[in-house]
Amino acid sequence: MTENQTIRLFHLPFSFMLPQRVAAERGYFTDEGLDVELVERDRADVDWKYIPAEERLTDEYDVDLYPICKWESLKRTWEMRDGRIVAKGTFADQPYAVFTNRDDVEDGGDLANVPVGVNKRTGQEYTAIRALERHMDPDEVVIEHHGMPTDRLRALRDGVVDAVSLLEPHSTLAERLGFTRVFEFENHMGMVGAEELDRDSLVRFRRAYARAVRDINENPDEFREAYLSMLEADEDVAPDLFEDVDVADLRAEIEVPEYETPELADREELDTHLEWMKTRDLIDGEADIGRIVARGP
Repeated sequence: MTENQTIRLFHLPFSFMLPQRVAAERGYFTDEGLDVELVERDRADVDWKYIPAEERLTDEYDVDLYPICKWESLKRTWEMRDGRIVAKGTFADQPYAVFTNRDDVEDGGDLANVPVGVNKRTGQEYTAIRALERHMDPDEVVIEHHGMPTDRLRALRDGVVDAVSLLEPHSTLAERLGFTRVFEFENHMGMVGAEELDRDSLVRFRRAYARAVRDINENPDEFREAYLSMLEADEDVAPDLFEDVDVADLRAEIEVPEYETPELADREELDTHLEWMKTRDLIDGEADIGRIVARGP
């Protein structure tokens, strides 16, 4: 990839991806000689997930680099041949939380054989399964697809499901709606690059991303409005969830988390996650980490 070529970067509007937008808007990618074009989808047009489950981003969307859950990155790169994993990390000090509408659930063990609502094929299902397995036997874990965060909150409110997993800012919204936080677990992400993405471009991408991380961590209040933009978008598409909530007070309570720069992919570590997926029949037993993770320098 030459220095003058555009890198089409898929952008998720979730709060844990804020540094990506900051780096683009502040010209940090440009400073590194990268002409980055953010590829985004309008929240109003998304009724299931931002990353299409049946379309290859590196093909149909001509994307060079995209973020996605660590375990879904393993599945996508193997089953769909949608690029190779180039980086991974938690990206932000922002855990998932499981919430319930039941009074008899006090800890994770009480959710044995209780369906937990997630958004399937976004990766969070695997994260949730691993987290739930710490509290119960694997065969007692039950997850159900209940869509986007606002859809999961509606399902919880209406009693369609008794528990759901959520990230901020929806976790604080869930508490304002009266639901109980049961336990938390880390959100693990991956970065997937197209076959044509060269190592030098990735190094420069990470340097620009790191500048944005430092900016946010040093002055989080400066980025509060940008951080809360997804909450604002969801207020437009799901106004019923906000009817009995003091939105100004809700926004004031939510804090901007501390961010991290994605690390280069660790093949050995990712292989342990791949083996776990194989034991749970979550991926083809023939999946090969050598085909999934990008080659080193």
